[in-house]
Amino acid sequence: MKIGQARFANGNWETVSETAGFQSEKAQLVLAFGGRKLLESLASYNHLRHLYPAAQIVINSTSGEILSDKVYDDTLVVTAIEFEKTTVRLAQTDITDYKESYEVGKQIACSLDDENLAAIILISDGGVVNGSDLIDASNRCLNRLVPVVGGLAGDGDRFERTLVGANQNPEPGKVVGIGLYGSSLKIGHGSMGGWDVFGPEREVTKSSYNVLYQIDDRMALDLYKDYLGKYVDGLPGTALLFPLSIRITPDSKPLVRTILSIDEETKSMTFAGDIPQGARVRFMRANMDRLVEASATAAQTSLQQLGSSPELALLISCVGRKLVLGQRTEEELEVARDIFGTEPAVTGFYSYGEIAPAGPASPGELHNQTMTITILSEQ
Repeated sequence: MKIGQARFANGNWETVSETAGFQSEKAQLVLAFGGRKLLESLASYNHLRHLYPAAQIVINSTSGEILSDKVYDDTLVVTAIEFEKTTVRLAQTDITDYKESYEVGKQIACSLDDENLAAIILISDGGVVNGSDLIDASNRCLNRLVPVVGGLAGDGDRFERTLVGANQNPEPGKVVGIGLYGSSLKIGHGSMGGWDVFGPEREVTKSSYNVLYQIDDRMALDLYKDYLGKYVDGLPGTALLFPLSIRITPDSKPLVRTILSIDEETKSMTFAGDIPQGARVRFMRANMDRLVEASATAAQTSLQQLGSSPELALLISCVGRKLVLGQRTEEELEVARDIFGTEPAVTGFYSYGEIAPAGPASPGELHNQTMTITILSEQ
């Protein structure tokens, strides 16, 4: 695996790093992560197509771009990969063509399923998708357990619209699946949150898909406001600081859910993933040191699964973590870099939702407020 990385900032392109022998014209996959407003004004695809004529090119908007152990805003970071033994296929759909996100996930998975499929990197619009349904369908429609990783595109802390595109300039509503094929590709993944839970565990007594109406027979938004106290005036933005921990069943591992919007009229809250009726939930709040430590744990977990030195690390973290950590944001990148060392190329973005299996033999799941790390190496 040979990798070249570049960045566009302040009106200029610059080469950041290249593996010895890397040839841009031979790259098979290009991952480009950029600020939404920059992507709307920059004809990024045409430039990338000129540089990487043979590559499958995927571009998406972010809430911050990751390159090595640094985070940038309103730039475009590009990672071009020349595989030695791995092949790449893309599938893209427009979510507006389907009534449900489940159908989108099904279409992506069916298009990419193959006996040689090693992994799927899923990059989705982050504004109009039900991430839980999207990923559930992707898992169910594959003939065997395959790691499904990736993230939902971001738009800073604006939540106006997100952009995704495969072999085109990115647009709202697109969902892209990147299929990686071959027995030589080895993958490790890890996902951790680091948030503190507080208050009792409560039951979801009324919900519909990703809209939560009642907790313990009380209007959800009213109960949530009681816990927020002085942060109520900052809703819905301050909801990123107080996500929800959810257990779908009594035996399932807790997942974290981010609040996307609130409805004062119905006293409801809309989340980035499903909140099933009967699930158990607890409120959460930030612990700075534990957020950083969670990134280190995710890196160590992925490395244990890989069993060898990674060549590429894909870090996808949540916009909520970035807002909470503030000036300490780069610490969660630095601890991961310390664990991986200086050899692997590191890229990624801050997202509206993270996708990764919860464990080594688990299907992909939607996470919020986590640092999710996927590492790759060709054996």
